[in-house]
Amino acid sequence: MATISSGLTRAIVGLSDLFSKRAWPLVQVLLAGAILAVGPRTVSAVLRVMGLSQERQFQKYHRVLNRVKWSTLGGGRRLLKLLIEAFAPDGPLIMALDDTIERRRGAKIAAKGIYRDPVRSSHGHFVKASGLRWLCLMLVAPIPWANRCWALPFCTVLAPSERYYLQRGRRPNKLTDRARQLLLMVKRWVPERSIVVVADSSFAALELLDAVRRKVCVITRLRLDAALFDPAPQRAPGTIGRPRRKGERQPTLKAISTAKDTHWRAVRLHQWYGQGDKVVEIATGTAVWFHKALPTIPLRWVLVRDPQHKLTPQAFLCTDETVEPEQILAWFIRRWQIEVTFEARAHLGMETQRQWSDRAIACTTPVILGLYSIVSLTARQLVPQDGLMSRHAAWYAKDSPTFSDTIALVRRSLWSEAIYGGSGRQGDMLKIPRALFDRLTETVCYAA
Repeated sequence: MATISSGLTRAIVGLSDLFSKRAWPLVQVLLAGAILAVGPRTVSAVLRVMGLSQERQFQKYHRVLNRVKWSTLGGGRRLLKLLIEAFAPDGPLIMALDDTIERRRGAKIAAKGIYRDPVRSSHGHFVKASGLRWLCLMLVAPIPWANRCWALPFCTVLAPSERYYLQRGRRPNKLTDRARQLLLMVKRWVPERSIVVVADSSFAALELLDAVRRKVCVITRLRLDAALFDPAPQRAPGTIGRPRRKGERQPTLKAISTAKDTHWRAVRLHQWYGQGDKVVEIATGTAVWFHKALPTIPLRWVLVRDPQHKLTPQAFLCTDETVEPEQILAWFIRRWQIEVTFEARAHLGMETQRQWSDRAIACTTPVILGLYSIVSLTARQLVPQDGLMSRHAAWYAKDSPTFSDTIALVRRSLWSEAIYGGSGRQGDMLKIPRALFDRLTETVCYAA
């Protein structure tokens, strides 16, 4: 088989300069096979589905992951450029930041650790998971054929456990340190575009916010008991001592949520966590978030409560005080698409790899998650003008196509190229309109 779809080739042509001329054909085979495979995403499974099970030089495909020199960060930069051109040509770039656990076991997997399992744990039940922790940055952009936004991964980096660093005599690198490096790097990639990053409460850290707030706008959850203050008053000339960092203490957001004099106003939010439109009540204000020995962060806070009292009050912060509260919530709601992307890992075969070398691990998982974006770029060229047909079941009705429909379209294109690629473009038969056929018949009859 080993035939690559022209649609896939056009989608990934921007990544070709990462590899040598000898390695690039091997990379295309691995990417196409990883999309077509429906089980474990091992190199052996990829070669089988591509019709290369009899390839005697199979080791050269393994070497793409564990020996060939190429940069996953360089691939992420090029993939981001392709995604921006295809789905976000103008306006601010909305990006989602989150970490995920890849469950892996094995004595030779050096970077693994023990973490809280976010899927199986709850507020009252703590479940541990052994595996690798990855920090993933995604571009949240509207997908035309899906009629909604998707979170498209483009840059994924490994965030090892603290024990990993201590065993090697190095200072532990916290998750927020990795996030700071990642956000500042991405801003250098696209300095001409404004970036809005939406993240969960894990990234509501004063040091992180202070390091990136002048470069990107960050929106996260905010603790209801956070110490908020008025801005520091203007310093009078001749005042001795260090400048003040804060003014008077403001009431906590928890107290504001229960106060009778709080001014609430109703707003309608679109696609509230994937459940359709929802009416909520909000209150907003500006403040300075202060903690001893840590940077002081000016912010806009938004307090949200449910008029039906089905949800507990929630608070959000934005490092750009000029953004309207409705816009802050609209941007943060898009973070829900991260969970949809992580749920699609079953279609991509994440956690089914069997590599154990550090180099192969560092390359494979970013590529597996990046397949989500590569499939979307390929489908953009394949979706017909009347839209993509979604597959329904009697027990599951869908109002718009999902990622499973999208990857099915791309797989169909790959199989079609392999099966019918040898057929001629011009057939022996030619279809003509019935009226023209009748006139030709009459002409032949009269001539006879």
